[in-house]
Amino acid sequence: MATKKRNSFSTVSKSSGSSLVPWLGLASIIILLDQLSKITITKLFTLGEALPLTSFFNLVLAYNKGAAFSFLAAESGWQRYLFTAIGVVAALVITYLIRQNAGQRLFCWALSLIMGGALGNVIDRLLYGHVIDFLDFHYKEIYHFPAFNIADSAICVGAALFILDELRRVKK
Repeated sequence: MATKKRNSFSTVSKSSGSSLVPWLGLASIIILLDQLSKITITKLFTLGEALPLTSFFNLVLAYNKGAAFSFLAAESGWQRYLFTAIGVVAALVITYLIRQNAGQRLFCWALSLIMGGALGNVIDRLLYGHVIDFLDFHYKEIYHFPAFNIADSAICVGAALFILDELRRVKK
């Protein structure tokens, strides 16, 4: 009898673990693309250097010690640890949510993008003490949107997919 319980438990464990694989793989791809792009930018640019590519877009090397839109960037350094902890906790909660809802593809896509982006920025905070940003959209010289990176983009796309998924669920 105990053998049957172990077998059924391992079957459940394997199936729930294997359903995590594609979603963790997607998050890993986001992390890889994010980190490769940041390494490339830091090798090619000096801090503050910009390369105009179009009339509305530059590549620029910028450091952000805060969160989105440089929130809390001027603080003394404690924010690095706070935002790192938030990113790690978010990744753990997201992993749990994906495991519980692995069959809901849009939901899992959304959460995987958010997790990959969050962990990409956590890596920066741990390695450098700041997040490396390099995508700079602007309107002439009148307004520059805050510089961002691939991790930030993944978080935004994931959030949009999450909202879309919730709206679809509400309609049902």
